[in-house]
Amino acid sequence: MTKRQLPRGLYAITDSKLLSPEQMVQAVAQAIHGGAVMIQYRDKGEDASRRLWEAQDLYNICRPLGVPLIINDDVALAAQVMADGVHLGRDDGDIAIARAKLGEQAIIGVSCYDQLDLALAAEAAGADYVAFGSFYSSQVKPTAVRASLELLQQAKQRLNIPVVAIGGINADNGAPLVAAGADMLAVINAVFGQADVSAAAAHITKLYE
Repeated sequence: MTKRQLPRGLYAITDSKLLSPEQMVQAVAQAIHGGAVMIQYRDKGEDASRRLWEAQDLYNICRPLGVPLIINDDVALAAQVMADGVHLGRDDGDIAIARAKLGEQAIIGVSCYDQLDLALAAEAAGADYVAFGSFYSSQVKPTAVRASLELLQQAKQRLNIPVVAIGGINADNGAPLVAAGADMLAVINAVFGQADVSAAAAHITKLYE
């Protein structure tokens, strides 16, 4: 079974500190209207029932629009809401286990921070994309390790799967990352922390035009 091709462009990631439950669905719809090609539901809270209905609401927005919904760190939740896939960090479980639970068509992304070796291993284990960062100072993860443009360029030469850049990215600093080969720019604050989410998304989307 062939894996789906992933789009290039803005990968918008939600943050419960920026969006209340009442704002979440509308904000994601606005991000998609502005050009977001993939959405990640990211919530580190302990309220499982709220996380379930939020993720389900986002699925109901994303699916009719053909925009993949990825769940951060939670394979069980991704399976429960029939999301398009899951994103795994360093301590979030094994790619093979996620694949077995979610199926061959699932999109499995893996955080590789500033380490090309992690990305090569993730690709070998069946990841559909890898993410590097933080490329800039990030409000969400201010102490995150920094990745370089050179790493991005090396990754594009060595990997056969899409490469995502994350960390402090906005419309003003994203162009060098796109030029270095980033297939997607993963953005939190510069989309969902803005008054006009649709316009903010559109500004970043233009970097791929």
